[in-house]
Amino acid sequence: MPIPLITLGISEGFSAIPYADTATKLAAVAAVIAALKYYFGGARNPAERVMHSKVVLVTGGTSGIGASIVYELASRGAQIILLTQHPPTDVFLADYIQDLRDATNNQLIYAEQVNLRSLHSVRQFATKWVDNSTPRRLDMVVLCAGTQSPKTPGLTEDGLVEDWQVTYLAHAHLLSILSPAIRAQPPDRDVRILVATCSSYLRGELDFGSLEKLTTDTTDSTSDKKEKKDKKDPKNKKDQKEKKKKPADLYATAKLALMIFAHNFQKHLTTAIKRGDESRPVNTRVLLVDPGYSRTPGMRRWLTGGSLWGLLLYLLTWPIWWLILKSPQQGAQSFLWAAMESPTALFSSRGPVEEGSATKKEEGGWLIKECRRMKFLREDVTDEAVGKKLWEFSEKQIEAKEKESALRRAKEKKKKKGEKEKKQK
Repeated sequence: MPIPLITLGISEGFSAIPYADTATKLAAVAAVIAALKYYFGGARNPAERVMHSKVVLVTGGTSGIGASIVYELASRGAQIILLTQHPPTDVFLADYIQDLRDATNNQLIYAEQVNLRSLHSVRQFATKWVDNSTPRRLDMVVLCAGTQSPKTPGLTEDGLVEDWQVTYLAHAHLLSILSPAIRAQPPDRDVRILVATCSSYLRGELDFGSLEKLTTDTTDSTSDKKEKKDKKDPKNKKDQKEKKKKPADLYATAKLALMIFAHNFQKHLTTAIKRGDESRPVNTRVLLVDPGYSRTPGMRRWLTGGSLWGLLLYLLTWPIWWLILKSPQQGAQSFLWAAMESPTALFSSRGPVEEGSATKKEEGGWLIKECRRMKFLREDVTDEAVGKKLWEFSEKQIEAKEKESALRRAKEKKKKKGEKEKKQK
């Protein structure tokens, strides 16, 4: 069939071929779409690493970019421990793990219940991991979990706004408790901590006074009368506007706080390791990874505004989002590069700019984007004073909330015990 058409085009001209103009236009459009799709897809991970026997802890590994990272690492033989809010006995979680094992031909995939909406749950898992006479092997920690509420955010079990606790505070709590286990790894073991971030950190604002009040006061008033009174009072108009802004920007603030904490956690690990043995090399690197804009459940929830009308609009405009947003697999490429690239290449990959980038004396705490190192666009990420203040603030907030949680559990236990005694009588 093509030979007669080619012969016809040569003998009588290109226009003599049936539908030639239409086919040419369609081919041009398809080429443009393919080029744009390739461009918006971002960089591809060229690195490879033997992952057999590597132990990897993952939060947010059951959906979106986290699920893609888990699949790729498991396919290379890594032992994956998923930290999920559901117990391992959950039917859907058990089916997911079994499907993942079959797809990757890797049986070393497990789940542990770690509810990031409960600081007590985080402490239970982390202390159980650390409390071992022989330090357990740990090669990588991947922190992908996070939540961004399109509307007024809900509260966690500890009474904190979930955008703040799930995205930042619970992860900071987890790393703080796991610190001894991380520092106990042999010096020849290349340990990496990958922390998910995004460009929203640029509009984050660390107002510690406001962050101290991330309880029911920032989401729902204690009484309807107080709400009406505050709205009528002109002195409180400014405060009401600020409260309305906070839920929208809280995710950005949480990401900024996570970046500052992660950068200081690298310094904490480096100092602790060198203090014990000056000749011992730093074997742990904290890498902040920006995957870019991707079609994850969190992004979809934000685009739809958490409403059915928003979902309908998203479905109608889906071809646009398919074109300009990365798939979860494409979003995972920078994580995979950070996980599998050699330390030498990590040191030498400086990105497009030298100003503000890390020197070879720094062992980690770098920003990874599009499979290369980039500089931070905010100076407060690397500011030691801000980092110290945030660290102290986080410890105090965690301590206060854990005390409240312990008292609440003790009261509930006492109440249940009393009810049980009454039934026995």
